[in-house]
Amino acid sequence: MQEKQPEVHFRRIDAKTVLAICDLSDTLSFAQRKMVADNAVSIAQAHFSEQAWFRAIYADEEPIGFVMLHIASDYDDEIDVDGAFLWRFMIAGPHQGKGYGKQAIDLLINKLKAQGMNELVTSCGEGEDSPLAFYKRLGFTLNGDTFGDEIGLVIKF
Repeated sequence: MQEKQPEVHFRRIDAKTVLAICDLSDTLSFAQRKMVADNAVSIAQAHFSEQAWFRAIYADEEPIGFVMLHIASDYDDEIDVDGAFLWRFMIAGPHQGKGYGKQAIDLLINKLKAQGMNELVTSCGEGEDSPLAFYKRLGFTLNGDTFGDEIGLVIKF
């Protein structure tokens, strides 16, 4: 009998779960931690941005990651994208390679489609443990933009 795949879903982060979500950053390799801000920093930034939407990523009842979007262009946040920008995305080290990242991005795209959006923009650094290959496997393509020292990508749906 095949084992049931856990359900990947998003949950709001609250006072009871914030530390567990912040601790997920500690599970990343040194090189990965250079590619994405700590979840604590992301959560703090989100609280000071009128354009941020963020959630914990769960597999059934276990927290496994973090996602943060920026909706609409905002000079103060230094994000010049009219639609949805995947500002932060991480899957904890022990949960990588299980398909959870793809499931979370698919769930996110379905959420954006339901809101009438048709693309998602993101950026990433290049080098050791870059998520570039992951994004390309999901269908993201280089869009010619740069965000600081990161390259821009887009997926249209």
